[in-house]
Amino acid sequence: KRRGFWAQYLESFSDPIIKVLLAALAINGVFMFRGQDWYESVGIGLAVFLATLVSTLSEYGSESAFEKLQEEASRITCRVRRDNTLREIAVEDLVVGDVVLLQSGEAVPADGVLIEGEVKVDRSALNGESREDSVMAGTEFSDNSPALLLRGTAVCSGSGEMLVYRVGDDTVYGKLAVEVQEETRESPLRLRLQGLAGLLSKLGFMAAGLVAVADLFQAFVIQNNYIGTAIAASFANPVELFGNLIHAATLALTVVVVAVPEGLPMMITVVLSSNMRRMLRDHVLVRKLVGIETSGSLNILFTDKTGTLTAGKPVVTLITDATGNTYHTKETASALKTQYELWRLSGYYNTESAVSNDGVIGGNATERALLAYVLGRNPLKTQHTVANKLPFCSERKWSGVEIHGELPLSLRRLSLYKGAPERILAMCNRYLDTDGAIREFTSRTAAQRCLHTLEDEAMRVLGMAISEDGLSTAPQGLVFVGFAALRDEVRPHVRKAVAQVKSAGIQTVMITGDGVKTATAIAKAAGLLMGTDSPAAVITGKEMESLSDDVLKKRIPALRVVARALPSDKSRLVRLSQELGFVTGMTGDGVNDAPALKKADVGFAMGSGTEVAKQAGDIVILNDDFASIAKAVLYGRTIFKSIRKFIVFQLTMNLCAVGVSVIGPLIGLEAPVTVMQMLWINMIMDTLAGLAFAGEPPLDEYMDEPPKKRNEPILNRYMLNQILCTGGFTVALCIAFLTLDFSKYIFRYNVKPIFWLTAFFALFIFCGVF
Repeated sequence: KRRGFWAQYLESFSDPIIKVLLAALAINGVFMFRGQDWYESVGIGLAVFLATLVSTLSEYGSESAFEKLQEEASRITCRVRRDNTLREIAVEDLVVGDVVLLQSGEAVPADGVLIEGEVKVDRSALNGESREDSVMAGTEFSDNSPALLLRGTAVCSGSGEMLVYRVGDDTVYGKLAVEVQEETRESPLRLRLQGLAGLLSKLGFMAAGLVAVADLFQAFVIQNNYIGTAIAASFANPVELFGNLIHAATLALTVVVVAVPEGLPMMITVVLSSNMRRMLRDHVLVRKLVGIETSGSLNILFTDKTGTLTAGKPVVTLITDATGNTYHTKETASALKTQYELWRLSGYYNTESAVSNDGVIGGNATERALLAYVLGRNPLKTQHTVANKLPFCSERKWSGVEIHGELPLSLRRLSLYKGAPERILAMCNRYLDTDGAIREFTSRTAAQRCLHTLEDEAMRVLGMAISEDGLSTAPQGLVFVGFAALRDEVRPHVRKAVAQVKSAGIQTVMITGDGVKTATAIAKAAGLLMGTDSPAAVITGKEMESLSDDVLKKRIPALRVVARALPSDKSRLVRLSQELGFVTGMTGDGVNDAPALKKADVGFAMGSGTEVAKQAGDIVILNDDFASIAKAVLYGRTIFKSIRKFIVFQLTMNLCAVGVSVIGPLIGLEAPVTVMQMLWINMIMDTLAGLAFAGEPPLDEYMDEPPKKRNEPILNRYMLNQILCTGGFTVALCIAFLTLDFSKYIFRYNVKPIFWLTAFFALFIFCGVF
């Protein structure tokens, strides 16, 4: 369930800095009876209110992924046959045993089996594979049943009736939704800020104790001229003793408020928010503010292949003849008049795609690519009629069409078969030579060698054969024509982006459903796999399944490619990487990716992905490009550096204030910097300074630095040196102003001390600006 606004607001008070302020507010309230200015209590309260409200408002805007699932589910209806009556009901009202009517374009509302008809379903949202699977009617309900239908998939073509077996949380889709509800672990930034707040609180209380001791020393010892009897008399007087203790406690409270950087929680939100719009221009949409900084701390990034490293649009790069000769351009291919004409006929008629004014539409990505290659927007000059057609089937792994009309090779009729190359080759006993003559297929060595070469080069290969006989569901004696090779090209800037991420010390691992050869070739083209990588850099989902968690943990640091991966593999890899202490990133676009996106320290959802994936992720990559992920990492590192710069600035100011507050009572000044003044500096002046740091441009040189460890303190030695040197100089300057008679004369201390104190406050502010 989504947390309400007030629940989130109350949770904001758990920030360590806010807790210190609340304690200070409570103590301040107790001391108000001494005539303390009431506006100090109001000032502290206002600081707490502002810091918590800004952070709550920024976080409240993002919805949980599970709520999105439920909202979408409540709007979808389905047609159900109950008691021989057809009715339309909401998906959430489905029960086991209902019979659901399905047709093209509808979403499958539950898990069940197709008991009547035949449909093609798109399962990409669940398994990440962009292909359509045929589902035939049956009665068996199991994970391997050819009649199985799952919620979260969509019917692309056909119609039928489904018997419901699982609904709600019991469905595969529902189990994923439950996983998405898991809370993400604390981000590195929050951990570092908690550590910093804890450290500052301890230093603040130590300084407060020091001030209290100094004030009591002055009240009891210095004012009594170090005379033992007078000191004892002061301790024996209850009124004087209590008054001095309250005075010391009030000064200590002032120091605590001075020492704690009240503006830090609000400034973090301001810096992150102000960078969101700049990142949007680079196609990076930030859903959760802390995800920006976390991306800069990544140690390992698991990324999809299709659409992220590659363009997600396969194109035909070449065709071959039956003997393995390759033709890389349309001009060279068209020299093979007969073969090229057969590819044109096959691409135009043996397909579910079609040509429109907007280009090639319909069908799957492979069919669209083939039709675009052989025809583009130019229709065939000759007309043919389709006598029979067999659509692609996952069991057959090929499709076929029988056409009549003006045909090549003086054929009476022509049947065209297209599909998995090994299936097509197995059905052929003849082949078409380069002259267009049909010959006996005595040796297939050349064709098979060509096929292996294409697959090694990360090509997706289709085989084609023809027959003069009518279309058959079990054809034999076909004439082999050749192969068409398609490639989903690596995006132009990916290699550079991968190199940039590598130089940043981030291990990138590609996760894909492709086979090992294709995945390895793509990884090499993208620069993920180098010649120096060990054989252990590539693993399959099946191999992973056989490994224990401890063994797989040892493999992870060398891992570069996971082939034939399952959705569950992603969540497992994220979990084990986090157990190794890595700050983990994950990219994804499908419903099946949502649990891994949610579990990762930073989830990068693709802009073209499902709504559930976007809601589960922290950052949405609008153009699906890996180069944009590299930019998000750069922004994250820039922002972390900006936060460090701000912390140096604010802690320098606070060190000055603490130093002056500690020394002040020793030189006769109770509170040179008041609580209200320090709150004003921390909440107003420092927030504006934070905005200035938020405008720092991202520099490519930040990507040459190793990632910060998850538990690395936010304060490093360089920062401490800067704070101590600059702070010490400013404290010396301020104490000089407070002790020199010259300053008191210039600013008319004897006329009205407030003039002199105002001049001191101005000096303090300009030291900060300096």
